[in-house]
Amino acid sequence: MAEQEKERIVIPDENGDEHLFDELFRFHVDATNKSYILVTPVGADEDEEEEVEVFAFRFEDREGEEDDIALFPVETDEEWEMVEEMLNTFQPEDEE
Repeated sequence: MAEQEKERIVIPDENGDEHLFDELFRFHVDATNKSYILVTPVGADEDEEEEVEVFAFRFEDREGEEDDIALFPVETDEEWEMVEEMLNTFQPEDEE
């Protein structure tokens, strides 16, 4: 089975160094009208023995600007619980 091409995103760290990430998925929460994106570092899934680190951000579309989305940290416990629930739903059964 051919592997699906993943969307990639560049995220700068606090020092301005840019890091490349594979997008796992995005989702929108109608109740709060907020959108979220989950990403993993590029190449992280190449070694299936290790656990892959997943990063979650709230995002807003920025049409017409150089960056197409603005990322914000997930800050509240309620947001983290929702993100974790979505991630657990996303993971295939055989990975648990």
